[in-house]
Amino acid sequence: QVQLVESGGGLVQAGGSLRLSCAASGRTFSNYAMGWFRQASGKEREFVAVISWSGGRTNYVDSVKGRFTISRDNAKNMVYLQMNSLKPEDTAVYYCAAPKASYSFTVHMDYWGKGPLVTVSS
Repeated sequence: QVQLVESGGGLVQAGGSLRLSCAASGRTFSNYAMGWFRQASGKEREFVAVISWSGGRTNYVDSVKGRFTISRDNAKNMVYLQMNSLKPEDTAVYYCAAPKASYSFTVHMDYWGKGPLVTVSS
């Protein structure tokens, strides 16, 4: 079965940086898009970023454009979210996610990690 395990969360001051990592297993990683979502306390989970199976295409929610970068290493079955210029409103649990369908550049995900907490202090 597909497993997604995130790491890299923690506490950072506003303006700082963090990198989240997600290790995927259970299927041929390079055939699938990967995404990051987040859920702040009391709010619904929201899309953050998605990357295509080859890494050649990405998309971001407007609020993180220019600050966050999603990337992947297909040789290591890893996807990353580099977060720069962090703001207190970025505080949330961040989830790595993947779709069931291969070769589908989509934000509709079927598999989820457990999510590390990212806290940005002001």
